[in-house]
Amino acid sequence: MEEYLDILTKGGMPTGESALKSVVHQKGYYHNTVHVWFYTNNKEVLLSQRSAKKTICPLLWDVSVAGHIDAGEAIMDAALRETEEEIGLKITKPHLRKIGVFPCFQSYESGIQDNEFHHTFLCELPVPLEQLKRQEEEVEALKLVSLLEFQNLINTIETPNNHLVPSNKAYYQMVLEAIKYK
Repeated sequence: MEEYLDILTKGGMPTGESALKSVVHQKGYYHNTVHVWFYTNNKEVLLSQRSAKKTICPLLWDVSVAGHIDAGEAIMDAALRETEEEIGLKITKPHLRKIGVFPCFQSYESGIQDNEFHHTFLCELPVPLEQLKRQEEEVEALKLVSLLEFQNLINTIETPNNHLVPSNKAYYQMVLEAIKYK
């Protein structure tokens, strides 16, 4: 069943309207998403490989957990729901530390106009990687990379065969700095 999303203004304010996700992406309506970046005490970052079935950037590595915020859903509730759905991990609101809201406005050859506001959180990964259960429709694979390896991937993002989503370089760098600061 396709989900409904709340529509926002270009400035990120609610319009009071909602639409099917497919319509939101077809018409380029502004909408909210959540991103949860997991890190470990061993100075590692959890990366998620996008499913081969994804329309946008299949098989590229990206944020640990990401998803749309359903119409009427609270932002933190969406972060908790998406985390449980995508990697099978139950966390609570006190585990999340919001580091900002980041606009990401992109159009793709497929016709999708993705005008999103990423509500971005950090969270310490409380279990070993092996205990995570990926949602196959969304996540192809999971891996932990050192902060140094993540920095190297960001530095070489424009090179052929780099496996991060190329349009997200500045965003990835900001997330890395926030994790280092933590």
